[in-house]
Amino acid sequence: MTPSMADLSDSILLAAAAIPSGRVSSYGDLAKVVGCGPRLVARVLSTSGGSTCWWRVVRSDGTIAAPYVVEASELLAGEGVVVRDGRVEMARFRAEL
Repeated sequence: MTPSMADLSDSILLAAAAIPSGRVSSYGDLAKVVGCGPRLVARVLSTSGGSTCWWRVVRSDGTIAAPYVVEASELLAGEGVVVRDGRVEMARFRAEL
C-alpha cells in the first residue's frame, strides 16, 4: 500500500522533530528514513508553518537554503552548531537517524 501524502507529510515532520538539538540532517537523510524524495521533504518543511525544527534540516553539503540562512544560523548557533558562511560541517554535526 502506497502511503498517502498526509501520511508522508506526518512522517517527515516527525522525523524532523526527532533530530536532536545541536545536530542536523540533510533533506536526503530524512527522505531515506521516510521513503520519499528530498524535494518532498523540502516542500513539506517549507509549508509546515514552522511546526517543527526546520532549521536542523540542511542540504547534503551542509548549506542552508538562501532565504533561511540568517534565521537558521541563529537558531543553530543557539544549539551549539557552528555555521560558517551559511554552511554546517556535516561530518561534525550530522545526526544519526
